[in-house]
Amino acid sequence: MGKLSIVATPIGNLEDITLRALRTLKECGVIYAEDTRVISKLLARYEIKKPLQRLDATMETKKVNEIVERLEAGEHVVLVSDAGTPGVSDPGARLVAHIREEIPNGVIEAIPGPSALTATLSIAGLDTSGFTFLGFLPHKKGRQTMLKKIAESELPVVLYESPHRILKLLKELEALKIPRAVVARELTKIHEELVSGSVAEVLEHFAMHPDRVRGEFVVIVAP
Repeated sequence: MGKLSIVATPIGNLEDITLRALRTLKECGVIYAEDTRVISKLLARYEIKKPLQRLDATMETKKVNEIVERLEAGEHVVLVSDAGTPGVSDPGARLVAHIREEIPNGVIEAIPGPSALTATLSIAGLDTSGFTFLGFLPHKKGRQTMLKKIAESELPVVLYESPHRILKLLKELEALKIPRAVVARELTKIHEELVSGSVAEVLEHFAMHPDRVRGEFVVIVAP
């Protein structure tokens, strides 16, 4: 029986990768990636050449049988997302669930590393002994229900948001009278930024600097 390695990759700075992750990428037989172009840059940086297969959200369940066959043939398969840890608001969770069902005794290992979630929590300056992670909110159906739950939460709530909807989200949080928010973007990159304050202050900051409404956002809503 082969092995499936879930490998965390840098969220920005290509130096943020573990020695174990590099060894695993060098030793595996094939790499399944959310976007082969993204992982190619990391592999080129560390002079690693491996066969690449695309496995984004639309392909996650379609390639289960193919990956099961590889594992049953004794291959070492790696799964990576574009950045951070696969399965955390990125493709991977459904694949792992299917493989655990198809091959109950199969070897699935985690190669831990970068995560925008934990990186933001570590510099937010909040009590994070407990928190709720919701990832990306629904765009339409169920969104207002989720926002109401966030407003009622007694723990910090961590969200992911895109640059296209970050201002909308902050306006929604302001309308709910959320007292404080922490917003981080472009973590580990040149333009890394963390803004903390009242929701109104954070909203004003990004509304006045539209050039900074770029990259992926991590939002922590303080109770």
